[in-house]
Order: sequence, then structure tokens, then C-alpha cells
Amino acid sequence: MMNKFPILKQKISFYSLTLCILLLSSCSETPEKFFDIAILNTNMINDFASPDLARHIDEETKEFPNIPSSKKKGNEAETVIHNKILYLEQSLEKVKKLSPSGDDEEEIKKLSLQLYEMVIPVYKNEYLKYARICDKHGSQTSKDEIIDKIDQQYGLRFEQNYNALMDKGKAYAKENNIQVNWGQ
Repeated sequence: MMNKFPILKQKISFYSLTLCILLLSSCSETPEKFFDIAILNTNMINDFASPDLARHIDEETKEFPNIPSSKKKGNEAETVIHNKILYLEQSLEKVKKLSPSGDDEEEIKKLSLQLYEMVIPVYKNEYLKYARICDKHGSQTSKDEIIDKIDQQYGLRFEQNYNALMDKGKAYAKENNIQVNWGQ
């Protein structure tokens, strides 16, 4: 009879440990962490389909006389876009891993996923093509055609989705007492 107690104690310890692991792994993120991943990280794409983004990419290729440090290698704009794609893909993976704890968080996650899944292919295709033209100092007409196409095909939908996410984000931040400077 004495030998059964150590085995029973081991079983109880094992089941308790298993239960703790299950409970901890099923917990969702704090509201602040959820907000940072699903909403705040989208600041990196707030200039999508805008003249500001096009200008920023093009400016990566500018050299200035008498300033040796401005000498370019010829792939600066493309490198900027590749780096942005990497960041956006990492952000998308983080959003996918979120564990929403309610309808509001579920909706925010869905909106955030939609944004990333819309913009990443455009960065990989249209913006990368634009960057290569900028790096090769291509014609302004060629660059304008790509930027106009991006704006016409994606601009309105992006703006609607982004604004919907920001509206949900503002309500979520207020509800969870998350201090945010919305740039106003």
C-alpha cells in the first residue's frame, strides 16, 4: 500500500502540470500587446498608395554633388522595398498568431489580416517594379504609370480597410484604457 502513494503523487503532479500548461497556452495576449501587434504595427503601411510613399522610394536614389556620402550603389530603392516586405511579412505572422478573446478582437484581427494580405503582394510586385525603375533612373512617365495603377487599383479599398481598422482600434484603446496619440 505504501508504494502506491508515490505513484499517485507523480500522477497528480503530472496532471497538474499538464493542466497549468494548457491554461497558460490558451490565454490570450494583454490588450496592450494585442493592440500593438494588430493595430499599431500597421503604421508602417499608412502611406500605402500615396504620393508620399512614391516620393520616399524615389528619394532613396538621389545623389547630391559635392556630398560623397550621397553616392549610391544603384539598388537603394529596391533594398528599402525588400526590407519593408520582410517587416510586413513578420507583422502578418504575428497577427496570425494572435488569440482574440472576444468579438472586438476577432474583428480587429480580421481587418489587420486583410490589410497585410492586400498590401504585401503589391509591395512584392508593383512597388518593387517601381523601385527598380527609380534605381535605374527611369522615366518619370514609367514611374507615374505604376503609381497611378496602384492608386486606382488599391487606394480606395486600402483607405476603407485602414480607416475601419483605425476606428475599431480607437474604440478598443478607449475601452481598454490604452493611451494612444492618434496624431491629432
